[in-house]
Amino acid sequence: MCLPAVAFTTVDGTRIRYAHSAGRGKPSILLTSPWPESIYAFAAIWPLLTPRFRLFAVDLPGFGGSARRDELLSPEAMGTFLARLIEECGLDHPHVVGPDVGTAAALFAAASRPDLVSSVVVGGGGACVPIRLGDPLEEWVLAPDLDRFRAVDPRAIVGATLDTIEGDALPVEIREDYLDSYDGERFVESMRYVRSYPTELAKLAQRLPGIETPVQIIAGGRDRIVPLVNAEFLAERLPRSTLTMVDSGHFAWEEVPGEYASIITAWVERGQSQELTTILRASSSG
Repeated sequence: MCLPAVAFTTVDGTRIRYAHSAGRGKPSILLTSPWPESIYAFAAIWPLLTPRFRLFAVDLPGFGGSARRDELLSPEAMGTFLARLIEECGLDHPHVVGPDVGTAAALFAAASRPDLVSSVVVGGGGACVPIRLGDPLEEWVLAPDLDRFRAVDPRAIVGATLDTIEGDALPVEIREDYLDSYDGERFVESMRYVRSYPTELAKLAQRLPGIETPVQIIAGGRDRIVPLVNAEFLAERLPRSTLTMVDSGHFAWEEVPGEYASIITAWVERGQSQELTTILRASSSG
């Protein structure tokens, strides 16, 4: 249950932490870290996906082990960053898997640069307008300021959130990575991303009907942090979307990793098959 060794690179002037697998010729999947976790959130699904796909997992700027740039701490700006990352890292039209905070960013990327993205897999991220979130996320998003949170040990906040993950306890080294990733001022500063939701999700809602990129939505049926209504909001507005509910809480990628990986595998392979059929038809007609 581990990723290959992580590494660091610079994308668009920002130092980011990433992990990747070999697999030239395989379909590419770009995975973006959930919050308050890191790329190690994909440790359980990594060995299930690597036989079929080339994987590239990244800690988004300001999250996990990647450096922060304040101007990127909003979903639309992060979507622009994802497009630059795809180009600079030569990811070749990846399927973007963006759970949690990656949901809105991945959809903004698909809206602005559909030429770069084969499909999107999202879920567990805020989407509803008006805001429909559960505790503690709603409080983090809507609190009048950050002063109260600055006075609390960030390891206590993150640790309490991690304790809500259902199933087996996190491996010690992974839990420590999550805690270290948001130590000091990093957790409070990362909150700026979700605190942009009242404005950013309204902008995203206007763009959803125009997103022609295929979207797979995976939602935990017992998610109390980001209730199911957020996934339903997306499914009702995205013209080429599929909503799949799994029996989990918020952290579906860690709570039901086998099912989560199976959904991604079926989705990507079906998309690749349809793309190949389209190419063959175009070739034969020509």
